Amino acid sequence: MTLTVAIIGRPNVGKSTLFNRLAGRRLALVDDTPGVTRDRREAEASLGGLHFRIIDTAGLDAETDQGALAWRVQAQTARALAQADVALFVVDARAGVTPLDRHFATWLRRAGKPVILVANKTEGRGGSGAIEAHELGLGVPIPISAEHGEGLADLYEALAAHAEPAAPPAPEAAEARPLQLAVIGRPNVGKSTLVNRLLGEDRMLTGPEPGITRDAVASEWRWHDRAVRLIDTAGLRRRPRIEGKIEKLSVADTLRTIRFAEVVVLVVDATQLLERQDLTLARLVADEGRALVLAVNKWDLVEDKTQALARLKDSIAQALPQLAGLAAVPLSALTGTGIARLMPAVLAAEAAWNRHVPTPRLNRLLAQAQERHPPPLVAGRRLKLRYMTQANIRPPTFALFASRPGELPESWRRYLVNLLRDAFDLQGVPIRVMLRKGKNPYAGT
Repeated sequence: MTLTVAIIGRPNVGKSTLFNRLAGRRLALVDDTPGVTRDRREAEASLGGLHFRIIDTAGLDAETDQGALAWRVQAQTARALAQADVALFVVDARAGVTPLDRHFATWLRRAGKPVILVANKTEGRGGSGAIEAHELGLGVPIPISAEHGEGLADLYEALAAHAEPAAPPAPEAAEARPLQLAVIGRPNVGKSTLVNRLLGEDRMLTGPEPGITRDAVASEWRWHDRAVRLIDTAGLRRRPRIEGKIEKLSVADTLRTIRFAEVVVLVVDATQLLERQDLTLARLVADEGRALVLAVNKWDLVEDKTQALARLKDSIAQALPQLAGLAAVPLSALTGTGIARLMPAVLAAEAAWNRHVPTPRLNRLLAQAQERHPPPLVAGRRLKLRYMTQANIRPPTFALFASRPGELPESWRRYLVNLLRDAFDLQGVPIRVMLRKGKNPYAGT
């Protein structure tokens, strides 16, 4: 059977640390500040011979969280519990049992789901609170240290009672790997709303408050017959406006997500087309060599759509020449208008990002380029461009062999990149041309 485990408890008891420990990777942000986690996060986990799915949840704090955002956070936790087969209720053994622990122990009993009581932070002399946890009426507490990995054998025994140990899943074939698709943008442009619309459920917290999402949250999804790992990220503000440790952690998490993504959807606000931070994020994606698609959200609020689209195309052409032909998809994540056009644009960008051009075609293009616009003279002699081959994909990377590579003007290199983009349908992806000195490496073979 497939076992799903929800990790639940009040803020700052070590839920995300335990989540990372069971997942075997640092997936969730961890900090001493209470309430870092807001969205529920899921991952595959293993413990001993047991393989299961875990859900990290936001800290429950009925005493202080009374606003609309807090209620939405608690609703996400309730959904996680509804999906789970068993709940790990985590308490802080150092702090002892609090009234809030008692309140949520009652809530868990009423939910009718199996509960495993976990007393965390028992390393050293931190185990006194584990004794107090008996009074919660949820069975014998399991003392652990999520940070140091202590007590996990007992946790394994408790989990194994709810599911038979299963063999590790077979490794996926290369062609079956899910597409790594990251959604980024400034705060409050509708990233989480867009992710929810694509998933068809309220998977991410949304609302009018900027900065609700704090860490990158991945969701497994299928679009038609294609597996997709859809990653929602925290909004990125301009560097001078980044404040506080939590926001800095969120920014680092988003930047790491971009580096490991294959295609990035940059969500922009249609009522504030391509602000400086949008352009900065687009250039960042290009510098990292990722494929990019522009999702122009809140399109339903634009009155003159024809004029707005023309302005958008002009802005892309002028400000992002390194991503010429970038696909811009007008849509409304709130109403669903235009959503159907987003994934075809994403897959087209991925195809261009993975495209390999045969060497003979490249060299025919190089010859034509030199006939139309010969390279400049250097010390009275014509600069010779001898040969070109594709060195890599993801993004398309080409090696150009020249007699004096250091003398080739940047303008001629841009001219060649534009020819490559148009001739081989490499629209909207970064193209890299590396200049090399030497003869044709394939001459005489």
